[in-house]
Amino acid sequence: MKILDRYILVSYLKTFISVFIILMFIFVLQTIWLYISELAGKDLDVWIILKFLWYVSPRLIPLVLPLTILVTSLMVFGNFSEKYEFAAMKSTGISLQRAMRSLMVFILLLAVTAFFFANNVIPYSEYKWQNLRRNISQFKPSMVIAEGQFSQVGDNINIKVSEKSGDNDQFLHDVIIHKKNPKRPNGNFTVIVADNGELASEEGSNTLSLILNDGNYYEDVQVDNSQKQRRRPFAKSAFKQNIINIDLTEINDKDVDKQNNISSHNMYKISELFVEIDTLSRSYTRDIHQFADNMYTRSGALKLPDTENTVPLTTEKPVTMVTDILSKRRQTEIINTALNSVRGTLQSVKNKKQEFKETTKRLNKHEIALHEKYALAVACIILFFVGAPLGAIIRKGGMGLPMVVAVLLFLTYHFIGIFAKNSAEDGTLHPFIASWLSTVIMLPLGIWLTYRATTDQGVFDFDSFIQRLNFWKKKVEDEPEGPPIILTQQEKALIMSRDTSQLREIAKNYQSLGYSEDMHRAALRELKKKGYDPA
Repeated sequence: MKILDRYILVSYLKTFISVFIILMFIFVLQTIWLYISELAGKDLDVWIILKFLWYVSPRLIPLVLPLTILVTSLMVFGNFSEKYEFAAMKSTGISLQRAMRSLMVFILLLAVTAFFFANNVIPYSEYKWQNLRRNISQFKPSMVIAEGQFSQVGDNINIKVSEKSGDNDQFLHDVIIHKKNPKRPNGNFTVIVADNGELASEEGSNTLSLILNDGNYYEDVQVDNSQKQRRRPFAKSAFKQNIINIDLTEINDKDVDKQNNISSHNMYKISELFVEIDTLSRSYTRDIHQFADNMYTRSGALKLPDTENTVPLTTEKPVTMVTDILSKRRQTEIINTALNSVRGTLQSVKNKKQEFKETTKRLNKHEIALHEKYALAVACIILFFVGAPLGAIIRKGGMGLPMVVAVLLFLTYHFIGIFAKNSAEDGTLHPFIASWLSTVIMLPLGIWLTYRATTDQGVFDFDSFIQRLNFWKKKVEDEPEGPPIILTQQEKALIMSRDTSQLREIAKNYQSLGYSEDMHRAALRELKKKGYDPA
């Protein structure tokens, strides 16, 4: 390795490590702020909090690494240009591409490393992080109950409160409880409503007492008689105080390293994503076909008689509808049955549509996760070829202007990616296009900036633009009006050799002088070029 390559690479690495540490620290602080509610107030050890941050750090790499490359390239190459080091290199015949050679090798190795990191480390850390989050959330029962939404406590209780108060959020207000019956798992047949309640538990006990005050108890009653069941019978009772005991054996298990059965599209490697996508696609296709067959069977089309072999009915009155041969009472029953069947079918279609929408969204997320692993490696290379030439062009080092330019470019890159991925999740955009859109947009920018830096041109040459604008304006002004002027060589020489007064004479008396109409127009045009009024 030559001295110049070593010097450029060492300068880049020093800045790269410093910028990476600073940006990682900033993003970790942001993560702490986002998940502070899951960590605070649970008497967690410092070791558990550090483990939480350690597991969450790898998922920040897809954000931190491209931004680090962009900022570092701008700073290093801007510093080289500002100190005229590139000028010294060019004076000895070293081009920009030659100066970037050692860094190109480093960026390629970094891109390959980023790909394997995204494929192996990030899925593992994502699983460990989500697993740790679930275990931490079980440390304090009151933290499980969120305000304004239903939260599951134990196996059979879903509870919703409008507000929590007290030192440990043990006092609950406006309590609504849906209690499941193990013998009737499908549906919530027991509802308890109370004005207020309190969570109480003895130290070391695995039983949580939920004390409810001033409430009502509702329960649907199941009877064997279908006629009575249509009346939807239920039992209601009021109470001054009701105590519900909840088993907290699983919640009080404070083993943060306990492995839970969780899965997500971010927890799979590429080989696993291919299998999962194929499985989801097959299942999705099978569900669509089954639902279509069920709807066809439910419509009763299979039970329709064969019209070719059916003997026509003979009645005294003309029959315009099938129901005309039935009594009025029977007609009403059939119509009501048909309406109920249609309503049920529409509701089934509506529910299935929402289910298919969620399945599509899940499938699209898996495809996005697959392409993002490749896009991260390519983005590292492209953003280097955006930042390095731009730094050489702006000729400014340090953390000032380069940081501003890098943040603006990265925000553009990042927001395009976010909007594209959100569109892909609901099926508006194909997952492949959404994953690569921001990277593909940066590709022509990198090529253009590299060309401009190589040819020693700025980002935008205002002088050249003004000169071209003036040339175009002059060309428009010089453009002749009317049909083209056709002159012989002698006539062109005559016009070019005459002064202003002679040209005026030709323009005024061209007919008496024996000149053509083209000579007259040529004389007028030459007078305009010289800035004289032909009149």
